[in-house]
Amino acid sequence: MGGVEDEEPALKRMKLSSKGLVGLSNGSSSVEPVGGFLSDSMARPLPSHGDEQVVGSKGVIKRDEFVRIIAKALYSLGYRKSGAHLEEESGIPLHSPGVNMFIQQILDGNWDDSIATLHTVGLADESVVRSASFLILEQKFFELLHAEKVMEALKTLRTEISPLSVYSNRIRELSSCIVSPSPKQDILEVRSRSKLLEQLQKLLPPTVMIPEKRLEHLVEQALILQREACLFHNSLDKEMSLYSDHHCGKDQIPSKTLQILEAHDDEVWLVQFSHNGKYLASASNDRTAIIWEVGINGLSLKHRLSGHQKAFSSISWSPNDQELLTCGVEEAIRRWDVSTGKCLQIYEKAGAGLISCTWFPSGKYILSGLSDKSICMWELDGKEVESWKGPKTLKISDLEITDDGKEILSICKTNTILLFNRETKDERFIEEYQTITSYSLSKDNKFLLVNLLNQEIHLWNIEGNPKLVAKYKGHRRARFLIRSCFGGLHQAFIASGSEDSQVYIWQRCSGELIEALPGHSGAVNCVSWNPANPHMLASASDDRTIRIWGLNCMNKNYQKNVHCNGVHYCNGST
Repeated sequence: MGGVEDEEPALKRMKLSSKGLVGLSNGSSSVEPVGGFLSDSMARPLPSHGDEQVVGSKGVIKRDEFVRIIAKALYSLGYRKSGAHLEEESGIPLHSPGVNMFIQQILDGNWDDSIATLHTVGLADESVVRSASFLILEQKFFELLHAEKVMEALKTLRTEISPLSVYSNRIRELSSCIVSPSPKQDILEVRSRSKLLEQLQKLLPPTVMIPEKRLEHLVEQALILQREACLFHNSLDKEMSLYSDHHCGKDQIPSKTLQILEAHDDEVWLVQFSHNGKYLASASNDRTAIIWEVGINGLSLKHRLSGHQKAFSSISWSPNDQELLTCGVEEAIRRWDVSTGKCLQIYEKAGAGLISCTWFPSGKYILSGLSDKSICMWELDGKEVESWKGPKTLKISDLEITDDGKEILSICKTNTILLFNRETKDERFIEEYQTITSYSLSKDNKFLLVNLLNQEIHLWNIEGNPKLVAKYKGHRRARFLIRSCFGGLHQAFIASGSEDSQVYIWQRCSGELIEALPGHSGAVNCVSWNPANPHMLASASDDRTIRIWGLNCMNKNYQKNVHCNGVHYCNGST
């Protein structure tokens, strides 16, 4: 067998009246009361409909909080009249009279009065009061500077801001605005008063001022929890709806043979989709590799790559998917042009055979593990630029590097994976109690999937100190090297080959086995999930074929009984 979020909303739909922006004589601007901070009229307390203090069948949602959050959402969406009407009809004001007064004082620039009111709105934490006071006085300081009232600004800094004894570094920056003829622009930038209110809103307790977009946040949380609880979730998030609870069925998992590729003359050991999902590379015991092109009607043979004298141990796509590396067992690495199928470069090293290959993230270098247990890095023209000696790798055909180019992953002992920082030379280790046969790095570089000799697959979190977080069982491995992979939407699934001729799929978080796909007539050596299409999976087998798996409802263009270029289009039967 072969070798082993804080995101800004797209549109802030807060509507201002025609008098919303008021110019200041000092060149800055103020904002008139807007929805979400002040309603058009104060809510008049009305008798509540019944004595219920909670809403919902579970009795866990407080009515007043629920109404206030809805009112806040209405104002944020620009529906000011609806928000004010809700306050009036429910008798539940969005803000207390004291908070409304505080908001108006901020918008009017009554700084001293606003700080006095701040002490009356029920803030128990004195540090919050000081921090909020600092933001208010900082705004006062900047507006005085912009009005060219330098001495008043200096007085505010010395007698009001400094005694708060908070943010000493920021106070030094403010001082530089006065003494420096050209202070940094980002220090001098004056925020609008409405922006100041948004900052204060983040600082003050939610019982005083409800956080912006709180309702949206709660709804998103509910959807995310439903998504994470969905065992088969493999559809785009935009397909989730608020109208019903989310649940995916097994029909979202690729489980139907859509196509059988039959161009190899011997056992197929390796298969790997390109990063953009447009190509598939396969390598066989017949010492040939094939590049397949993914089209709307299935995969077609693009190039057959010949030249290796020994069986393949490793293949690797370039970061831009325009080139492909192939490595023979203790032989050489060849670099191929995907568009033409031509060999661009051969990499060899005297006295040592090459056993693995991968690309440096920039695409300017390639790396290889050698039979002398070292790791070597070359420029694309074949010039060796760096080498790491010692027991860095065994004769195992896996080699990975993190996307930042800092950490190289290799098997340094039969049961140990080395995480080697090429800049600091620091070393971390993943130690298993069984022999390691292969491994795979997740797209986000946070997890490592490790195949073991004892028919188990382990998932390790490699952020900080490596930690074992999941185990997957059920597949068969007795004699051969079997490879597994991450896949599906957000890499939420684990797939693996097996010696019982089936493809196994687990839910990544729960570890539950959800599919065992029959179809091959020989051991399944390797699997690859299309990174660009969560509904496409490829498997390579000793039966000399590659199977392309998709959904039961996939495009019927695949389902034609034709043979072309070694490709068999299948109607899904096995």
